[in-house]
Order: sequence, then structure tokens, then C-alpha cells
Amino acid sequence: MIERAGDRLTLRGAMTFAQAVELRELVIKEIDRDGLTVDLGAVEEADSTALSLLLEWQRAAKARGWRIAFANVPANMRSLAEVYGIMDLISTAEPPAAS
Repeated sequence: MIERAGDRLTLRGAMTFAQAVELRELVIKEIDRDGLTVDLGAVEEADSTALSLLLEWQRAAKARGWRIAFANVPANMRSLAEVYGIMDLISTAEPPAAS
């Protein structure tokens, strides 16, 4: 579900309501430094719960005085974030897609 390589966490599988509590805790435990990147490229399924998790992880990092960023945000997660008007609140590790 989560793999760690230095400053990069890679999430695999689903990010849905069913996994929310477990994922929340697993990633919060891994937020141990500034500049951590969470790679979402291997996420196979996501719902609006995934967006809540991203915001929660950002809050957890900020509470420690650190920043985290999200790489390879899947298109469906980006679309949901745009519909909800929160894409600007999510720190991404890549430039925004061209319109």
C-alpha cells in the first residue's frame, strides 16, 4: 500500500472511504521531514475521500512546520478537486496541466 524511498512515499491501490482511516494513519506516521513527496501515480481507484486525505496530510505536515507535495496526481482526483474548487489548495510536485 505504501512504499518509502528517502523523501518519497509511493501509494498503491485504492484511496477510497474503505481505506481512509488506515491510509490516514500510515502516511501521518511517515511525515517525518520537510520536503516529503507523496507519489500518487500507482493509485488505481480514488473517490472524494482521497482529497480529504491529501488535505489532512498537508495539515499534519504544516503543524510540524514542514511542507509535503503530491506527485502524479491521477486525472480523476484532479477532476474532483477542480469540481470542488480545491485544486489550488493541494500542493503538487509538478506544474499544473495546460488548459
